[in-house]
Amino acid sequence: MITLPILLPFAGALLAFVLTGHRAAAVATVTAVATLAAVLRLANELRLEGVQRYLLGGWPAPLGINLQADGLSLVMLLMTAAVATLITIYAAAYLRGRPVQRFFWPLWLFLWGGLNALYLSGDLFNLYVVLEIAGLSAVALAALAGNRAALTAALRYLLAAMVGSMSYLLGVGLIYSEYGVLDLATLAGVLQPGLTTSVALGLMMLGLLLKTALFPLHFWLPPAHASALAPVSAALSALVIKGSFYLALRLWFFVFPAVVTFEAGQLVGALGAAAILWGSLQALRQRRLKMLIAHSTVGQVGYLFLIFPLATVPLAAGGPVPWITEAAVGGIYQALSHGFAKASLFLAAGVIVSAAGSDQLSSLRDIAGRLPLTTFAFALAGVSLIGLPPSGGFVAKWMILKAIIASGQWWWVPVVLSGSLLTAGYVFLMIRWAFKPAIVKLSLKPVSLTLQVVPLVLAMLAVLIGLIVDEPVKLLEIGTPFITEGGAP
Repeated sequence: MITLPILLPFAGALLAFVLTGHRAAAVATVTAVATLAAVLRLANELRLEGVQRYLLGGWPAPLGINLQADGLSLVMLLMTAAVATLITIYAAAYLRGRPVQRFFWPLWLFLWGGLNALYLSGDLFNLYVVLEIAGLSAVALAALAGNRAALTAALRYLLAAMVGSMSYLLGVGLIYSEYGVLDLATLAGVLQPGLTTSVALGLMMLGLLLKTALFPLHFWLPPAHASALAPVSAALSALVIKGSFYLALRLWFFVFPAVVTFEAGQLVGALGAAAILWGSLQALRQRRLKMLIAHSTVGQVGYLFLIFPLATVPLAAGGPVPWITEAAVGGIYQALSHGFAKASLFLAAGVIVSAAGSDQLSSLRDIAGRLPLTTFAFALAGVSLIGLPPSGGFVAKWMILKAIIASGQWWWVPVVLSGSLLTAGYVFLMIRWAFKPAIVKLSLKPVSLTLQVVPLVLAMLAVLIGLIVDEPVKLLEIGTPFITEGGAP
């Protein structure tokens, strides 16, 4: 079962490349449902049997490639499968009749397969390969809009992706030259603190932070996300940047815990804090809806990296402490809730653009009365981004705050609270425009019910995951070192 979430999207991509039009969309839809079912089946096996491992070709490490599924990888796979399936349903309606769908479907399925392979790979070089598959697919998807702004943004994105990949690969080369192995589990047992190991970790983290668009390495993200087609914007913001974040998390806490230092954790946390404030302030200044949502992504990504300073010290010291589970659950829940909420916002923005022909905030006038499902999706997704109960965003921020207070690192508290207030500012800005009466009654193009319902479902998921915290935490306990049994909030 562990190979199916990888093989199904890749096989679907090859078939979609051969077919055209509605047949390619049908193949993508069937592939999405099958991949979701495979991930659910794998999650069930994980719960019953524990960590799942598979050696490709039967070759053990260090010669072979090891696939491994633990609690962290399964939670990310589940979120990716749910969001990607809904994006596929939306894209089938959004792209109907457009020539661009000939290229969209194979690229989209290659992207999905690359992300799934990233979550299941247990080898540093194989991780580089699948990271490249996902990254290059994402760049090509970002360029599909075809206009000058999209092409310029895609080239900037490509430059950032290539620099990030080279930095990561240099770090992998240093590790291999020093230890002669690339398997993550083997490396975790042989790594020793030293200059070479520290430089290698620094290079890999630099590349991954660039791909995740953490401040001040975020220059490529807003134009790329804002200029792309709506399904692509949703995928880039909700899924693609989570892949590099996951890998940074995996390396920092699973492979290099004996190498990271308090100062390194504080530096990453400071970049996260700057991202929260800068991204949120920039979102408040925007007049384009999609650009506002894109800058919001920069700010929300910052919360993901606050868990690094909170959890670095106890892991390096070699023993669990009370706040480590809270920090980990908070960061991972932020990734989950942001994935659902941001996909909802970008797809809802796609409805506005399709109906009004513009993504200016002023085009939201009187939308509340004429597109109530889309307005409700904006509001529900905003609830999770702000961190209002009972949403997943509330669980994330509450657990991060608990970990901050328990660890005594009080200087992060004003950042979290200020970020929530600024988020409320730009969410209410969108809602205010939606309820403003139109000066002149403009005609809206008809939008299919599918395009309106999918963002609402995603927004509802962003809220509902706040009500089922026990289940994800039980999954995270399986093979995840910083989630201790009984750690559910």
